[in-house]
Amino acid sequence: MEEQKKYIPVQQLKVYQLARELSSKGWEIYCKLSFEQKKLFGDQFLRAIDSIGANIAEGYARYHALDQVRFYHIARASMSEAINHWASLLLERKVISDTDYNFLFEKYKELEIKLNNFISTTRNASEK
Repeated sequence: MEEQKKYIPVQQLKVYQLARELSSKGWEIYCKLSFEQKKLFGDQFLRAIDSIGANIAEGYARYHALDQVRFYHIARASMSEAINHWASLLLERKVISDTDYNFLFEKYKELEIKLNNFISTTRNASEK
């Protein structure tokens, strides 16, 4: 008989928790922007950074592993957009401090490893 997978709520997954930490910092940064900055680039930054956790949560709720992996790939792409493009642009334009950028980048590096491992584990589980 096939062993049933133990259900863990998405909120308890380290990969999701890290995404939420990035999202919280993104919101903190967004709230400090002027109206014009929010409209020019802040909205896109916030949408990308919030999309990371949203796609992890959506993928986690999917039944088939390959469908799950598809959403985790979208989360990874949103993470790259938020940090590699928007956050670095905010730093370059002196909208955020080095401290804020370094926090985002360190969380990004930690989440990148966890998310890549999460993708591999999910994909490998589907091949069994």
